[in-house]
Amino acid sequence: MYASRFAFSGQSARSASASSYRDLELESSVMHADAHRLIEMLYDEAATRLALARAALRDGRVAVKGEATGRTVRILEEGLKASLDARGGELAGNMRVLYDYMMQRLLRANAANDDDAYAEVAGLLDDLRQAWKEIGPQVRGVRRDAAGTPGMQPGTTGYSLPATVSVPA
Repeated sequence: MYASRFAFSGQSARSASASSYRDLELESSVMHADAHRLIEMLYDEAATRLALARAALRDGRVAVKGEATGRTVRILEEGLKASLDARGGELAGNMRVLYDYMMQRLLRANAANDDDAYAEVAGLLDDLRQAWKEIGPQVRGVRRDAAGTPGMQPGTTGYSLPATVSVPA
C-alpha cells in the first residue's frame, strides 16, 4: 500500500515539476515575443487544442473533448478576438464575425459529437494560422523599436495587444 502511494506521489511530483517547467517556458516565450508572434502562439495553441478535441471525440473521451473544445473557444474569444483592433477596419470586423462563427460551430460540434463541424473549424483555423505565419517576416520588417527590435506598425494587421497577454490555460 505504501509503495503504490509513494509511486503515485513521485509521479505526481514529476508531473507537477514538468507542468511548472512548461509554464515557465511559456511565460518566457510570451515575455520575449513580439505582438505578431503572440498571435501566432495563440493560433498554434488553438490548433493543438482543437486536434485534441477531435482525437478525444474519436476515442470517446467526453470530458477531454469538452475541455479541449472549451479551451479552443476561450483562445478564440479571449485571445484572438479580444486582440482585434477597431483601427483594423473592415478586416477586423470580418475577423470578429469569423471568430464568432468558429466558436458557434465548435460549441455545436461538441454538443452533437460532430466531427465534420470540428473539421470545418480546423480547416478555417489552419488557413488563418498559415496566412499569419506567412506575413510574419513582412510585418516584422515594417518598423523597429528604439532598441532596434523588429516590431509591428499599429493598425496594419487589425490586431492590438494589451501590455499583458495571457494564454488561456
